[in-house]
Amino acid sequence: MKPWAFLDEFRGEGKFFNAEWPTLNEQFDITAARFPNNKVFEAFAPKHEVFTYKEAQKIMKGVANKLYELGVRHGDKVGVSGKNSPEWAMAYLAIAYAGAIIVPVDYSLSSEVIQNLLSFADAKVLFMDHEKIDDIKMDITKIVLDVEDAENHIFKMTSPDEHPIEHATSKELAAIMFTSGTTGTPKGVMLSHENLISDVWQAQGWMNIYDDDVFYAILPIHHAYTMLAVFLEGISSGSKIVFGKKLVVKQIFKDLKEGEVTMFLGVPMLFNKLIAGINKGLKEKGAFVYGLIHGLMGLSGFLKKHFHINVGRKWFKFILKQVSLDKVRIAICGGGPLPASTFKQFNELGVDFVQGYGLTETSPIINLNPIFDYIETSVGRTLPGVEEKIVNPDSDGNGLIFIKGSMVMQGYYKNPEATAEILTEDGWLNTGDIGHLDSRNYLYLTGRQKNIIVTEGGKNVFPEEVEDAFQLYDDIDQIVVRGYVADAKKKVEGIMAIVHPSDSCMEQFKDNEKGMLDHIGDIITEVNATFPSYKKIRKLALSMEKFPLSSSAKIQRFKIGEIDESLTKMV
Repeated sequence: MKPWAFLDEFRGEGKFFNAEWPTLNEQFDITAARFPNNKVFEAFAPKHEVFTYKEAQKIMKGVANKLYELGVRHGDKVGVSGKNSPEWAMAYLAIAYAGAIIVPVDYSLSSEVIQNLLSFADAKVLFMDHEKIDDIKMDITKIVLDVEDAENHIFKMTSPDEHPIEHATSKELAAIMFTSGTTGTPKGVMLSHENLISDVWQAQGWMNIYDDDVFYAILPIHHAYTMLAVFLEGISSGSKIVFGKKLVVKQIFKDLKEGEVTMFLGVPMLFNKLIAGINKGLKEKGAFVYGLIHGLMGLSGFLKKHFHINVGRKWFKFILKQVSLDKVRIAICGGGPLPASTFKQFNELGVDFVQGYGLTETSPIINLNPIFDYIETSVGRTLPGVEEKIVNPDSDGNGLIFIKGSMVMQGYYKNPEATAEILTEDGWLNTGDIGHLDSRNYLYLTGRQKNIIVTEGGKNVFPEEVEDAFQLYDDIDQIVVRGYVADAKKKVEGIMAIVHPSDSCMEQFKDNEKGMLDHIGDIITEVNATFPSYKKIRKLALSMEKFPLSSSAKIQRFKIGEIDESLTKMV
């Protein structure tokens, strides 16, 4: 039976919705009707806050009415930016209740960039934490999210009056999600209510979620992965969402324990650190204990994978308890490549651990390992309702991955040219990633979109954004930014720059290549200071030859040959 089959009883004239899929606000109304007294949002810092579905629903409808009084109407855009919190979540859904379009913006960006993105999206109102809200100089209504500013807090921006709000339909735009845009033209992914809600339920085709589950929102909630796989999955099922503030392992352990988390979603960096910590602790107990535990883990993994008998949860409860994973029922990894050994060891310890694959442009989940039929080397099985095909496969079956389904975006906001490059007229989306499918529709990635670098933390870095920062440096004639293998075992990429110096620079250092390398390195360090940590260049290489150009004078970055290791340095 399909997990979403129960929606039929809420569909029809005079009921909660009358389409194939409900909207975001209709979905919350359905869940609030099913589980009114279940806790939905909880945070432990800076103060303890907890809300039931009924309480949150009342607040969100009150905020929606206030938005109407502020002039927000159907189809207007409203921004939300801040640290993870119940208020962030309620602002997000209040915008949907107001019939408006949600514009979530990364709070870690500079205030200037945030303002540029909001301007580009034509936002009329902004919900934001108090720390940066005064930096936004737009002619825009601003509402404070965080509890540290009680005077201007979102809860003071509610209205008990009912207004004739025109709600969105499921086919209409729900959110504009920025995947890039700190320089150049931003890419705002347009996702409809149907895109998001269909993906919520189809992802549950490969896992079971219950109303007593507890999700943990530790990754930034503006990101498509956390927004869908934690926030929207949670509220669709009557589950509770616990909000974490800091991506610090010690704090995560505390949150997991205090929140009694059962659904733990993270990125490879986080899970690699956890399994490394577990193995380090076992090694400290001596070679015999380490060997014995790993032998038992091998047996546990065999029984779990082939006979669906999970003895690991009992056998290794003492280990799981040390890292606050003893209550975790399912752990899901996304946002970057994961070593198969990490995937395998968590399952051996008794945690239902899987990984998935997707893009912001696909809402984002399109592949997910079933918890009952996982393959450690695969990023998952094609979701129910998704069509996936490999175009122009090579002799090994590897080719471009194309996707079609109800979760595929409507396009890029104000960017029809970029939309046409990725989305065909008949609805197929070119992911730009390379891989192959097996006979059971499990996907195996063998390469990623050529231009994008995915760092250990799951951050997508666009080389052009980094390269643009060097345009005003006369000593650099050409620069190409790309990934390099920083840790082969963990499949971790770092960021490197290959620089062809200007003629004047090469003349200045013609008898001193090391001096030239150090000089360019100083420029890299200067520019690095303007970047967040995940965008910093870690390795520099010099090229004495000009890079090949296309007919339109663009660097053909993938025709660049091998680098001379004698002209490289770490920065």
